[in-house]
Amino acid sequence: MKTVIAADSFKGSLSSLEAAAAIERGIRRVRPDDEIYAAALADGGEGTAAALCAAMGAARQTIVVTGPLETAVECTYGIDWKHQTAVMEMSAAAGLTLAAEAERNPLHTTTYGVGQMIRDAIYKGCRRMIVGIGGSATNDGGAGMLQALGYGLLDGEGKQIPFGAKGLKRLAAITEESVIPELRECCFHIACDVTNPLLGKTGCSIVYGPQKGADGKTAEEMDLWMRHYAQTVCRQYPQADPNQAGCGAAGGLGFAFLTFTNAVLESGIEIVAKETGLEERIQGADLVITGEGRMDGQSVSGKAPVGIARIAKKYGKPVIALVGSAARDAAVCNREGIDAIFPIVRECLPLREAMNPDCARKNLEDTAEQVMRLWNIGCR
Repeated sequence: MKTVIAADSFKGSLSSLEAAAAIERGIRRVRPDDEIYAAALADGGEGTAAALCAAMGAARQTIVVTGPLETAVECTYGIDWKHQTAVMEMSAAAGLTLAAEAERNPLHTTTYGVGQMIRDAIYKGCRRMIVGIGGSATNDGGAGMLQALGYGLLDGEGKQIPFGAKGLKRLAAITEESVIPELRECCFHIACDVTNPLLGKTGCSIVYGPQKGADGKTAEEMDLWMRHYAQTVCRQYPQADPNQAGCGAAGGLGFAFLTFTNAVLESGIEIVAKETGLEERIQGADLVITGEGRMDGQSVSGKAPVGIARIAKKYGKPVIALVGSAARDAAVCNREGIDAIFPIVRECLPLREAMNPDCARKNLEDTAEQVMRLWNIGCR
């Protein structure tokens, strides 16, 4: 029998690969001779680049860039030299975790370092980029990234606008004279499961601004400045569409990629499955096992396990999910392709103890074993 294990990380407990390894050990207690493929998994957010780099054999690149607070940060991404492909996460250069909680303020945070990372990859010969854009600390519409790539985002005096959301209100014109020539040769695959537009009540400023340190009044101001930014861009670039789903991702970075580069926004899990050969493995499997730390109604909105289930159902494969906990509304995931959900906590435990890596690992192993015992009954 062929089994594919593609579990997301159990945040705070186990990485994707650690979870998969624990599930495999549990399976082999019952079916030691099965063919099992354990995959690293991510959905476009944190860990996407690592999962892709591991599967693609990408070489680690470490550079120093301008972080979200304009201080130097060490940034890592990967290059698959054979295919001239760079694999990166915007959060490595402009992520929320790079700013202490007290310093988080989207009025000032910038995506400039993301542009520096892309520029470095271009200078090293890459013409294909896979970029995860989850976990941003920014709301600058990608302006900082564009400035790093050579675009002039100028105010009324012909000077570059300041970094951060506050700079957008001063934008008067955009110039291209200094843009890196090779940029037009590049294609970008953007791992993005956010469907928000750029502006309004469901736009990046109102919805995500407060998560990045903005109060309600500031979020409304940022939305007005973002509207001004979009209007200025649309005057010069008629193809720009701030209403397109995903434009609001990463504080408007999705809008910048779609407008100024040869980019497509794609489901993070679909990119991972395609680039790593995971979909092909699923097609040839008899059983698919996935999982995550907590499964609930939100899991259907771009989370990795449901993404895996949707791929599996294209080929009629059964899907089982092992999860740290299952909320009452987790049953909606059954309608999206997950045939059965098994919480792994086997006794009443304090949350801290249940999330201890050793405990989580043992619970995954034990639950996987029992699931396969049940599977064996069905195979008789």
